[in-house]
Amino acid sequence: MRKLIMLALLAAGIAAVIALPAAAKPGGTSGKIVFNADNSVTGQEQVYTVDPDGTDMQFLANDAEAGQWSPDGTKIAIFGGYLNFDTGAYTDLHLPDGLYPDLFLFCGVWSPNGARLACEGFGQTDGSLNGIYSIRSSDGGDLQRVTSAEFDDCPADYSPNGKRLLVSNGALAVVHSDGKGLQQLTPPGMFLDFCSGSWSPQGNEIVFSAHNPRGARGSIFVVHTDGSGLRQIPIAGCGSASGCNEPVWSPDGKKIAFTMFLPQTGQSDLYTVNADGSGLYQVTHAGLGAGLKDWGTHPLTR
Repeated sequence: MRKLIMLALLAAGIAAVIALPAAAKPGGTSGKIVFNADNSVTGQEQVYTVDPDGTDMQFLANDAEAGQWSPDGTKIAIFGGYLNFDTGAYTDLHLPDGLYPDLFLFCGVWSPNGARLACEGFGQTDGSLNGIYSIRSSDGGDLQRVTSAEFDDCPADYSPNGKRLLVSNGALAVVHSDGKGLQQLTPPGMFLDFCSGSWSPQGNEIVFSAHNPRGARGSIFVVHTDGSGLRQIPIAGCGSASGCNEPVWSPDGKKIAFTMFLPQTGQSDLYTVNADGSGLYQVTHAGLGAGLKDWGTHPLTR
């Protein structure tokens, strides 16, 4: 799927599908949310942003997959490069067939200083190349390998100090950014949603979604960064009536945004909740929230 998206972007050019938002200064605290949506009419994967109260929803791109907001709140990683939200300028990092022709890379996770992007990597003909990598965000250079994977490792998030990465591959683990000290955090039998995991801004907790036991609907959990203190966040409906997935912290660490799937309607929407599970709020109402990606610091439009 990601290969097809990348080819579509390179062929059509992302500039042709961007709706430019009004200019704004970078900064702020808990700003705009970016998410992917599957258009049920056209079958296209699309990228949107929305304010946490559900207003100012903006369409950004067709046939694209978003990653995180940059730390300064100005750019969004979009498959193969990144988009400046205020100007609409797209920086193409020429992945996968440019700098590293043997690797298929999806680089959607920004380091806290914005200098690097962590990538999910696949060997296009050589499975021994599978794993997590990082590249320089300015030009895609300085490829560094972090993990090796028999099947698939996904980088979910950097720690706030940039020294460690969350690794999601059915379980949740942390590893130093140089690939040393891999430590699994979740217990056997707990099956994580793929690529789930968000490091709290305070640096002490990780939020993620999992099926526990396997086969149950998704619920939202937090765990300390040493693997202790695992607990489920009590959110109304999650894990029973509804499946709750893809949680991310707000930039101030006070709230969590996530996707809730309602089996009775077959639709997903975005929600926010306080870190203790109270104050559930529905952000979108159009069944668009198929893939929550990040809650950034870009100022809200008012």
